[in-house]
Amino acid sequence: MCNLYTQRRGPSAILDIARAVRNSAGNLQPGDIYPDYLAPIVRTAPDGARELAMARWGMPSPVFVLEGRMVDKGVTNIRNTGSPHWRRWLGPAHRCLVPFDAFSEPARNAAGKYQPAWFELADGRPAFFAGLWTSWTSVRKKAEGEITADLFGFLTSKPNEEVAAVHPKAMPVVLTEAAEWEMWLSADWHQAGQLQRPLPDGALVRL
Repeated sequence: MCNLYTQRRGPSAILDIARAVRNSAGNLQPGDIYPDYLAPIVRTAPDGARELAMARWGMPSPVFVLEGRMVDKGVTNIRNTGSPHWRRWLGPAHRCLVPFDAFSEPARNAAGKYQPAWFELADGRPAFFAGLWTSWTSVRKKAEGEITADLFGFLTSKPNEEVAAVHPKAMPVVLTEAAEWEMWLSADWHQAGQLQRPLPDGALVRL
């Protein structure tokens, strides 16, 4: 489960790569992104313009997860797109591209202590996670109380060879081609859902 990634590109670079026309995110600080952090996403705004915006990492949790809890920390990684909970957000209006430079999976060092294993594209090309977003009212942190915020998460799939060596259950869905980005943002789910697949073996290097 990917719960840490890094994003180093500035807004101009992301806008150019994703062919977005509006920056609603302002300036970006490069660095590591953890669950519930604000992070940049590329989405289609209600007026139809493609924009760069900020959202908090962690989609609303299913009802059964929240039983007996007042705080919803959110779901960062989404696998079961057949679930009714996720189907409501599978249309183009709720899809987004999540820019990243490298992502981590949980691993252990020689001493058996937790140490993230980092991966990036072997050829260094720009890439995005296939994400979903929504505006949601909930309690993310007890100290904040109830708030309405834009939230996002990204899809996972079975892992490719490089990730499976560290984390055999899943890896983020990574989109590396302009045609994939366009399909993810605009195609019907019958087409876009086919992108929920692992990268080819050899596409990633471990840092």
